[in-house]
Order: sequence, then structure tokens, then C-alpha cells
Amino acid sequence: MPIQHSDVLFYTGVATAESGREGRVSSDDGKLDVTVSQPKELGGTGRGTNPEQLFAATYSACFHASLAIVADEEKVDITGSSVTARVSIGKNNDGFGIIADLTASLPGLEPAVAQRLLDKAHAICPYSNMTRNGIEVSLKVG
Repeated sequence: MPIQHSDVLFYTGVATAESGREGRVSSDDGKLDVTVSQPKELGGTGRGTNPEQLFAATYSACFHASLAIVADEEKVDITGSSVTARVSIGKNNDGFGIIADLTASLPGLEPAVAQRLLDKAHAICPYSNMTRNGIEVSLKVG
């Protein structure tokens, strides 16, 4: 079940986009300020990053953090590990949709142990939960 606004306990990130896929995205604290553009594969300039790359970056980071939590709980060393997210966009019945593929590199772990950790991380990762269960979204004009 998606969390509600009243369930927020930890942190809220704030970012503003200007001019959609051919513009700029910046955070309220100034730590993120990037040019975005439509990928060349979709007919754009490809000069900046794009929403799929940004989502891949944040999903891989969040999933890796969840993987570290699970590994720590199980006393499994994942030093040197990494998570790569591939996020693709395509058409669906409602307009457009995305799919994500996550690949973890877990050097030195037996495949069964690695898969168990991935499954447990997928169960607790907020981004995985968002993709699986949806999120609460409110719309308002500000």
C-alpha cells in the first residue's frame, strides 16, 4: 500500500523542471541543476541528460542502499558491489510507460546467496515498492 503524506517521517526532496524534456531540472537546495533533453533516439538533441537516466541513477542508488541494509543484517560482505539500472520508455495502452532492469555485481558471492539478497532488497527498496505498488500522488496548482 502506498504511504500517505501523513506517513512521511524522514525527508522530502524538492526539484523543479522547466520546459519539460528540453529544459532544466534543479533542486531547491541547488545541489542538482542539470540540462535535460530528449535523447537522440527519440528525435531530440541529446545534449543533456533525460528523465530515464535520472530515474536509472536514483533507482540504482536506492536499490544499492537497500542491498547494503540486507547484507548488513545477514552479515554478508558486499564490498566492491554495484547496481546498474536500465530504464526504458515505450508506448502502452494509456500513453507511455517505463520498465526497469536491475543488474547487481556481487563479487565473491555464491549465486544463491546473491539472489536471496537481491530478492530481500527488492522487497524493502522504496523505489521497488513504488514500481510495484504505485505511489500516492497529489496534484495541485501552485
